[in-house]
Amino acid sequence: MSFPLFDRREIRFKPLSERKSRVLVPRDLVFADSRPRELSAEAREAIREAAQKIRSARLAGRPVVCVFGAHAIKNGLGPVLSALTSQGWLTHLATNGAGIIHDWEIAFQGRTSEDVRANVAHGEFGTWEETGRYINLALLVGAWEGLGYGQSIGALIADQGLQIPHAEDLRQRTEGMLEDNPERGAAGADLLAALKAADIPPGRLSVPHPFRQYSLQAAARTLGIPFTGHPSIGHDIIYTHALSSGGAIGRTAARDFLMFAASISRLEGGVYLSVGSAVMSPMIFEKAFSMAQNVALQRGSPIRSHYLMVVDIAEAAWDWQRDGEPPVDNPAYYLRFCKTFARMGGTMRYLKADNRDFFLALLHELG
Repeated sequence: MSFPLFDRREIRFKPLSERKSRVLVPRDLVFADSRPRELSAEAREAIREAAQKIRSARLAGRPVVCVFGAHAIKNGLGPVLSALTSQGWLTHLATNGAGIIHDWEIAFQGRTSEDVRANVAHGEFGTWEETGRYINLALLVGAWEGLGYGQSIGALIADQGLQIPHAEDLRQRTEGMLEDNPERGAAGADLLAALKAADIPPGRLSVPHPFRQYSLQAAARTLGIPFTGHPSIGHDIIYTHALSSGGAIGRTAARDFLMFAASISRLEGGVYLSVGSAVMSPMIFEKAFSMAQNVALQRGSPIRSHYLMVVDIAEAAWDWQRDGEPPVDNPAYYLRFCKTFARMGGTMRYLKADNRDFFLALLHELG
């Protein structure tokens, strides 16, 4: 039995330059020399503890993985996170699909974030040509080149364009791979179909990014630090575009998840920062940690001495350290971003704080 599918080719897209954006560069960026708002004594102590754990981890050569929601980018924290990374405090960055998009739009046009309520009413939310076209095309090319989700967009920004293969060469190489390297062969077939459907010519496709100095993805690429993207199908505005390929998205995102899991496998003595990500961060962490623990136990070296700092703006209505997991009839039980991490062993701390204040205060504490 088959059911009808929505035809995205019927959507009328508009140039991104016509969209009114809420976040502007440099007006809304937070820079490393900015000062955080006054924090409570409890928050200051929590940040001092986190900074001490990070120093110890880096001194021992252990990872510090920082996972954040899209609002960290929308709140203009790219320069602060870039500073933490360039100073060697963070070894792995990760965000969701929206965080990838906001960072790309900042690099491409110096502004991001739209009025969802107003644009949905006009059928214009997420229907912006350049965002859909270039990000999806970068993922298609990246999947063919064996890149991850974040790597694909970081390369688009840093290189200010894409190298589009010749169709006939791509066809021949794809056919030759379908038996010995079917994964890459399928990626080539997806790219070939997209190039034909969108009539994209071969050669270098120049895509200037005049604000790329503010891009966290570009900074991570320059520094050689993994920046992984963890999207969910249908969650992001790039899925409105006809170039959106489930195959390319799946291949690049799956590669990023395994890259993320590799970092988590080295977490003994390390630090994991989960900031403003209520669902994505705990979900990918618990699977990656279980995978890593499975292998670590086989080797006789379980992961036990890891430090988890969870930051969000919800009130801490339950003391997870003192009282353990709440009963199922307590609303705190359903706070995934606390419950999941409290189950992961090691030491978990929860801090109620705005992500701008947390990251700035952490940067200054680390000196």
